[in-house]
Amino acid sequence: MGKNKIIVSGGLGFIGSHTVVELIQSGFDPIIIDDLSNSELFILDRIKEITGIKPKFYPYDLCDYKKLESVFSENKNVSACIHFAAKKAVGESMEIPLTYYRTNLVSLMNILEIMKNFKVGKFVFSSSATVYGQPIELPVTEESPTQKALSSYGSTKQMAEDILEKVSATKWLQVLSLRYFNPVGAHPSSLIGELPRGIPSNLMPFVTQTAIGIRKELTVYGNNYNTADGTCIRDYIHVVDLAKAHVNACEYLLAGKNISSFETFNIGTGVGNSVLEIIQTFEKVNEIKVPYTIGERRKGDVESIYANCDKANRILRWKAQYTVEEMVKDAWNWEKTYRK
Repeated sequence: MGKNKIIVSGGLGFIGSHTVVELIQSGFDPIIIDDLSNSELFILDRIKEITGIKPKFYPYDLCDYKKLESVFSENKNVSACIHFAAKKAVGESMEIPLTYYRTNLVSLMNILEIMKNFKVGKFVFSSSATVYGQPIELPVTEESPTQKALSSYGSTKQMAEDILEKVSATKWLQVLSLRYFNPVGAHPSSLIGELPRGIPSNLMPFVTQTAIGIRKELTVYGNNYNTADGTCIRDYIHVVDLAKAHVNACEYLLAGKNISSFETFNIGTGVGNSVLEIIQTFEKVNEIKVPYTIGERRKGDVESIYANCDKANRILRWKAQYTVEEMVKDAWNWEKTYRK
């Protein structure tokens, strides 16, 4: 019996590359599709350095139907797909919303249509806590109502989940939608990590780039929120923990354990940390100062959100293991190693 083939779209990106590593180490055969618009080709060699295996790779844009179709034609008996490929910056999504809707939704519809044609019926979707909008109650559970998305990015994730739920109701598709919170950190080997193009839109790479001197200072977007220190609260999760959740999701689907054709799972730690807490923890653990200034609130930002992950703990038999201290340590080690 051969290894289960898993097509991983966006498999050289931050979360995708870590998931590919965990898939290989768990006995799967990942096949990567990535257009390199927000990732680097050298990550493929780093994956081999960590695992001893260089996965098959296609440098294709998922919006190119013919090229995407050729991947399925060349790789028979694919067991499942994990779909990461999407544009993902909240701030940018407010400036170029049409690009976000086109890229994130056309790519999804293309892969689903081709999966149906090739009789591939298992799908793990990279969703986001942004589907909850500004929650009424904390922590959020999978049953929490989804509020109107505050960003175009969040809106594409809500629409994608709606598409997946409707398509899965036609019975040929089984979907696990993993709603994850704020991925940070890097592989403990420091061989792969977060590599944003241009000015980072996420907190952690901005912190590490400021600490190493690439950025003059970090801007904290608003300190007048209704939180203990006035800054936004998020549920930060180590990227390796998040990657392992995708492996558990694949195993769950392939074992036929899903109770319905569309299921959602929160993937986080269940703990909220403010922006200032993250900066202060980073400074303390890594013994380095991070210059920052307080700026205006950023359009599209939610005040406070963190997860209830009981469902993933119970059903997927997955639980976050890494601490915030380990997250900031691994992120800093990756930044230093990469800049060398």
